[in-house]
Amino acid sequence: MEHRTIGSRTVSAIGLGGMPMSVQGRPDRERALATVHAALNAGVTLIDTADAYSLDASDFGHNEELVAEALRHWGGDREDVLVATKGGHVRTADGGWALDGRPEHLRAACEASLRRLGVDTIDLYQLHRPDPAVPVEESVGALAELLDEGKISMAGVSNFDVDQIRLAQRVLGGRLASVQNEYSPRFRSSRPELELCAELGVAFLPWSPLGGIGKAAELGQAHQAFAEVAAEHHVSPQQVALAWELAAADVVIPIPGASRPASAVASAAATELALTPEQRARLDAA
Repeated sequence: MEHRTIGSRTVSAIGLGGMPMSVQGRPDRERALATVHAALNAGVTLIDTADAYSLDASDFGHNEELVAEALRHWGGDREDVLVATKGGHVRTADGGWALDGRPEHLRAACEASLRRLGVDTIDLYQLHRPDPAVPVEESVGALAELLDEGKISMAGVSNFDVDQIRLAQRVLGGRLASVQNEYSPRFRSSRPELELCAELGVAFLPWSPLGGIGKAAELGQAHQAFAEVAAEHHVSPQQVALAWELAAADVVIPIPGASRPASAVASAAATELALTPEQRARLDAA
Protein backbone atom coordinates (compact mmCIF):
# COMPACT_ATOMS: atom_id res chain seq x y z
CA MET A 1 0.00 0.00 0.00
CA GLU A 2 1.40 3.39 -1.02
CA HIS A 3 1.44 6.07 1.70
CA ARG A 4 1.14 9.85 1.74
CA THR A 5 1.03 12.54 4.40
CA ILE A 6 -1.52 14.82 6.01
CA GLY A 7 0.30 17.34 8.14
CA SER A 8 2.72 15.31 10.24
CA ARG A 9 0.81 12.02 9.84
CA THR A 10 1.54 9.28 7.33
CA VAL A 11 -1.58 7.60 5.96
CA SER A 12 -2.57 5.25 3.18
CA ALA A 13 -2.77 6.88 -0.25
CA ILE A 14 -6.42 5.79 -0.48
CA GLY A 15 -8.86 6.53 2.32
CA LEU A 16 -12.35 5.30 3.10
CA GLY A 17 -15.29 7.68 2.83
CA GLY A 18 -18.01 6.83 5.33
CA MET A 19 -20.99 8.65 3.80
CA PRO A 20 -22.57 5.70 1.86
CA MET A 21 -22.75 3.67 5.08
CA SER A 22 -25.02 6.20 6.80
CA VAL A 23 -27.24 8.06 4.32
CA GLN A 24 -30.33 6.90 2.42
CA GLY A 25 -29.87 3.41 0.98
CA ARG A 26 -27.24 2.50 3.57
CA PRO A 27 -26.38 -1.13 4.36
CA ASP A 28 -27.32 -2.86 7.60
CA ARG A 29 -24.97 -2.28 10.51
CA GLU A 30 -23.27 -5.67 10.23
CA ARG A 31 -22.30 -5.08 6.62
CA ALA A 32 -21.24 -1.50 7.33
CA LEU A 33 -18.92 -2.63 10.13
CA ALA A 34 -17.54 -5.37 7.88
CA THR A 35 -16.84 -2.74 5.21
CA VAL A 36 -14.77 -0.63 7.60
CA HIS A 37 -12.88 -3.71 8.80
CA ALA A 38 -12.21 -4.84 5.22
CA ALA A 39 -10.71 -1.45 4.38
CA LEU A 40 -8.54 -1.45 7.50
CA ASN A 41 -7.35 -5.01 6.86
CA ALA A 42 -6.47 -4.00 3.29
CA GLY A 43 -4.11 -1.35 4.65
CA VAL A 44 -6.34 1.74 4.66
CA THR A 45 -5.33 4.04 7.53
CA LEU A 46 -7.50 7.11 6.74
CA ILE A 47 -11.22 7.08 7.47
CA ASP A 48 -13.27 10.14 6.56
CA THR A 49 -16.54 10.76 8.35
CA ALA A 50 -18.76 13.69 9.40
CA ASP A 51 -21.37 14.40 12.03
CA ALA A 52 -23.93 15.04 9.28
CA TYR A 53 -23.57 11.62 7.64
CA SER A 54 -26.98 10.36 8.74
CA LEU A 55 -30.54 9.93 7.50
CA ASP A 56 -31.91 13.07 9.16
CA ALA A 57 -31.68 15.19 12.31
CA SER A 58 -32.86 12.34 14.55
CA ASP A 59 -30.03 10.14 13.28
CA PHE A 60 -27.32 12.82 13.50
CA GLY A 61 -23.83 11.45 14.17
CA HIS A 62 -24.63 7.97 12.84
CA ASN A 63 -21.43 7.53 10.85
CA GLU A 64 -19.13 8.81 13.58
CA GLU A 65 -20.66 6.29 15.98
CA LEU A 66 -20.33 3.55 13.37
CA VAL A 67 -16.65 4.33 12.76
CA ALA A 68 -15.97 4.40 16.52
CA GLU A 69 -17.67 1.02 16.94
CA ALA A 70 -15.74 -0.49 14.03
CA LEU A 71 -12.45 0.66 15.47
CA ARG A 72 -13.28 -0.66 18.95
CA HIS A 73 -13.87 -4.13 17.54
CA TRP A 74 -11.01 -4.17 15.06
CA GLY A 75 -8.00 -6.32 15.87
CA GLY A 76 -5.39 -3.89 14.56
CA ASP A 77 -3.65 -0.92 16.15
CA ARG A 78 -6.07 2.02 16.47
CA GLU A 79 -3.12 4.42 16.75
CA ASP A 80 -2.22 3.68 13.12
CA VAL A 81 -5.59 4.99 11.87
CA LEU A 82 -6.31 8.68 11.24
CA VAL A 83 -9.99 9.52 11.61
CA ALA A 84 -11.04 12.75 9.92
CA THR A 85 -14.43 14.24 10.66
CA LYS A 86 -16.26 17.42 9.76
CA GLY A 87 -18.63 19.98 11.24
CA GLY A 88 -20.68 22.83 9.81
CA HIS A 89 -23.41 20.84 8.05
CA VAL A 90 -26.63 20.05 9.87
CA ARG A 91 -29.57 17.81 8.94
CA THR A 92 -33.22 18.73 9.03
CA ALA A 93 -36.12 16.61 10.28
CA ASP A 94 -37.14 15.77 6.71
CA GLY A 95 -33.64 14.61 5.75
CA GLY A 96 -32.51 17.86 4.15
CA TRP A 97 -29.13 19.55 4.55
CA ALA A 98 -28.43 22.98 6.02
CA LEU A 99 -25.35 24.99 7.00
CA ASP A 100 -24.16 26.41 10.30
CA GLY A 101 -20.65 27.83 10.27
CA ARG A 102 -20.99 29.95 13.40
CA PRO A 103 -18.01 29.54 15.73
CA GLU A 104 -20.27 28.59 18.64
CA HIS A 105 -21.86 25.84 16.55
CA LEU A 106 -18.51 24.47 15.39
CA ARG A 107 -17.23 24.38 18.95
CA ALA A 108 -20.31 22.48 20.13
CA ALA A 109 -20.14 20.20 17.09
CA CYS A 110 -16.51 19.39 17.81
CA GLU A 111 -17.33 18.51 21.43
CA ALA A 112 -20.12 16.21 20.26
CA SER A 113 -17.82 14.55 17.71
CA LEU A 114 -15.23 13.96 20.43
CA ARG A 115 -17.86 12.14 22.48
CA ARG A 116 -19.17 10.05 19.58
CA LEU A 117 -15.69 9.06 18.43
CA GLY A 118 -14.63 8.32 22.00
CA VAL A 119 -11.38 10.30 21.81
CA ASP A 120 -9.75 13.17 23.68
CA THR A 121 -8.43 14.78 20.49
CA ILE A 122 -9.77 14.56 16.93
CA ASP A 123 -7.04 13.66 14.45
CA LEU A 124 -8.32 15.93 11.66
CA TYR A 125 -11.30 18.27 11.98
CA GLN A 126 -12.62 19.98 8.87
CA LEU A 127 -15.12 22.74 8.16
CA HIS A 128 -17.64 20.84 6.03
CA ARG A 129 -18.66 23.73 3.79
CA PRO A 130 -18.52 27.54 3.94
CA ASP A 131 -21.68 29.09 5.36
CA PRO A 132 -22.66 32.17 3.29
CA ALA A 133 -24.18 33.70 6.43
CA VAL A 134 -20.88 33.60 8.33
CA PRO A 135 -17.55 35.14 7.25
CA VAL A 136 -15.11 32.38 6.34
CA GLU A 137 -12.47 33.83 8.64
CA GLU A 138 -14.82 33.47 11.62
CA SER A 139 -15.57 29.81 10.88
CA VAL A 140 -11.92 28.98 10.25
CA GLY A 141 -10.97 31.04 13.29
CA ALA A 142 -12.97 28.59 15.39
CA LEU A 143 -10.82 25.76 14.01
CA ALA A 144 -7.70 27.72 14.95
CA GLU A 145 -8.97 28.01 18.53
CA LEU A 146 -9.73 24.29 18.67
CA LEU A 147 -6.18 23.62 17.47
CA ASP A 148 -4.71 25.88 20.10
CA GLU A 149 -6.77 24.18 22.81
CA GLY A 150 -5.71 20.68 21.74
CA LYS A 151 -9.25 19.59 20.90
CA ILE A 152 -8.06 18.73 17.39
CA SER A 153 -4.62 17.74 16.11
CA MET A 154 -5.06 19.13 12.59
CA ALA A 155 -7.50 21.43 10.81
CA GLY A 156 -8.86 21.22 7.29
CA VAL A 157 -11.55 22.71 5.08
CA SER A 158 -13.95 21.29 2.53
CA ASN A 159 -15.64 22.72 -0.57
CA PHE A 160 -13.39 25.80 -0.56
CA ASP A 161 -12.29 27.73 -3.63
CA VAL A 162 -8.75 29.01 -4.23
CA ASP A 163 -9.22 32.36 -2.50
CA GLN A 164 -10.91 30.73 0.48
CA ILE A 165 -8.08 28.21 0.81
CA ARG A 166 -5.50 31.00 0.88
CA LEU A 167 -7.59 32.83 3.49
CA ALA A 168 -7.90 29.68 5.60
CA GLN A 169 -4.15 29.18 5.47
CA ARG A 170 -3.63 32.74 6.75
CA VAL A 171 -6.21 32.44 9.52
CA LEU A 172 -4.69 29.15 10.65
CA GLY A 173 -1.21 30.64 10.66
CA GLY A 174 0.09 28.23 8.01
CA ARG A 175 -1.40 25.18 9.76
CA LEU A 176 -3.96 24.17 7.13
CA ALA A 177 -3.57 20.38 6.81
CA SER A 178 -6.14 19.41 4.19
CA VAL A 179 -8.66 20.50 1.60
CA GLN A 180 -11.53 18.17 0.76
CA ASN A 181 -13.24 19.04 -2.53
CA GLU A 182 -15.17 17.06 -5.10
CA TYR A 183 -12.90 15.76 -7.88
CA SER A 184 -13.42 12.88 -10.32
CA PRO A 185 -13.42 12.07 -14.04
CA ARG A 186 -16.93 13.57 -14.08
CA PHE A 187 -16.13 16.65 -11.97
CA ARG A 188 -12.79 18.29 -12.72
CA SER A 189 -13.44 21.93 -11.85
CA SER A 190 -11.51 21.59 -8.57
CA ARG A 191 -8.26 21.24 -10.48
CA PRO A 192 -7.12 24.80 -9.50
CA GLU A 193 -7.65 23.93 -5.83
CA LEU A 194 -5.73 20.68 -6.27
CA GLU A 195 -2.83 22.56 -7.86
CA LEU A 196 -2.82 25.15 -5.08
CA CYS A 197 -2.68 22.37 -2.48
CA ALA A 198 0.31 20.87 -4.30
CA GLU A 199 1.98 24.30 -4.21
CA LEU A 200 1.27 24.73 -0.48
CA GLY A 201 2.04 21.14 0.51
CA VAL A 202 -1.52 20.69 1.80
CA ALA A 203 -3.25 17.31 1.42
CA PHE A 204 -6.02 17.31 -1.19
CA LEU A 205 -8.75 14.76 -0.43
CA PRO A 206 -11.09 14.26 -3.40
CA TRP A 207 -14.61 13.37 -2.28
CA SER A 208 -16.81 11.35 -4.64
CA PRO A 209 -13.64 10.45 -6.58
CA LEU A 210 -15.62 7.87 -8.58
CA GLY A 211 -18.46 10.22 -9.49
CA GLY A 212 -20.73 10.02 -6.47
CA ILE A 213 -23.19 7.65 -4.85
CA GLY A 214 -25.03 5.69 -7.54
CA LYS A 215 -22.72 6.85 -10.33
CA ALA A 216 -19.53 4.90 -9.63
CA ALA A 217 -20.78 1.80 -11.42
CA GLU A 218 -21.36 3.86 -14.59
CA LEU A 219 -17.84 5.33 -14.71
CA GLY A 220 -16.62 3.11 -17.54
CA GLN A 221 -19.70 3.78 -19.68
CA ALA A 222 -19.62 7.52 -19.06
CA HIS A 223 -15.87 7.90 -19.63
CA GLN A 224 -14.70 5.54 -22.36
CA ALA A 225 -10.99 6.32 -21.97
CA PHE A 226 -11.08 5.01 -18.41
CA ALA A 227 -12.67 1.76 -19.62
CA GLU A 228 -10.01 1.41 -22.32
CA VAL A 229 -7.12 1.88 -19.90
CA ALA A 230 -8.79 -0.50 -17.47
CA ALA A 231 -8.89 -3.18 -20.15
CA GLU A 232 -5.19 -2.65 -20.84
CA HIS A 233 -4.36 -3.32 -17.18
CA HIS A 234 -7.08 -5.94 -16.55
CA VAL A 235 -8.53 -3.85 -13.73
CA SER A 236 -11.75 -1.88 -13.23
CA PRO A 237 -12.39 1.66 -14.57
CA GLN A 238 -12.90 2.70 -10.94
CA GLN A 239 -9.37 1.61 -10.03
CA VAL A 240 -8.04 3.50 -13.04
CA ALA A 241 -9.85 6.64 -11.89
CA LEU A 242 -8.26 6.45 -8.44
CA ALA A 243 -4.80 5.80 -9.92
CA TRP A 244 -5.28 8.77 -12.25
CA GLU A 245 -6.13 11.02 -9.32
CA LEU A 246 -3.15 9.77 -7.32
CA ALA A 247 -0.89 10.57 -10.26
CA ALA A 248 -2.07 14.20 -10.36
CA ALA A 249 0.10 15.24 -7.38
CA ASP A 250 1.70 13.61 -4.38
CA VAL A 251 -0.66 15.51 -2.06
CA VAL A 252 -3.75 13.77 -3.46
CA ILE A 253 -5.45 11.17 -1.25
CA PRO A 254 -8.80 10.05 -2.71
CA ILE A 255 -11.49 8.97 -0.23
CA PRO A 256 -13.89 6.73 -2.17
CA GLY A 257 -17.00 5.75 -0.28
CA ALA A 258 -18.03 2.13 0.10
CA SER A 259 -20.96 0.18 1.48
CA ARG A 260 -19.62 -3.32 0.74
CA PRO A 261 -16.35 -4.94 1.87
CA ALA A 262 -15.41 -5.90 -1.70
CA SER A 263 -15.66 -2.28 -2.87
CA ALA A 264 -13.39 -1.06 -0.07
CA VAL A 265 -10.77 -3.71 -0.87
CA ALA A 266 -10.90 -2.97 -4.61
CA SER A 267 -10.37 0.75 -4.01
CA ALA A 268 -7.39 0.09 -1.76
CA ALA A 269 -5.78 -2.00 -4.51
CA ALA A 270 -5.71 1.03 -6.83
CA THR A 271 -2.53 2.25 -5.12
CA GLU A 272 -0.69 -0.61 -6.82
CA LEU A 273 -1.72 0.48 -10.33
CA ALA A 274 0.94 2.42 -12.26
CA LEU A 275 -0.27 4.36 -15.30
CA THR A 276 2.07 5.17 -18.18
CA PRO A 277 2.59 8.82 -19.19
CA GLU A 278 0.66 8.12 -22.37
CA GLN A 279 -2.28 6.68 -20.44
CA ARG A 280 -2.31 9.61 -18.04
CA ALA A 281 -2.33 12.04 -20.97
CA ARG A 282 -5.21 10.13 -22.55
CA LEU A 283 -7.21 10.27 -19.33
CA ASP A 284 -6.43 13.94 -18.80
CA ALA A 285 -7.80 14.70 -22.26
CA ALA A 286 -10.89 12.50 -21.92
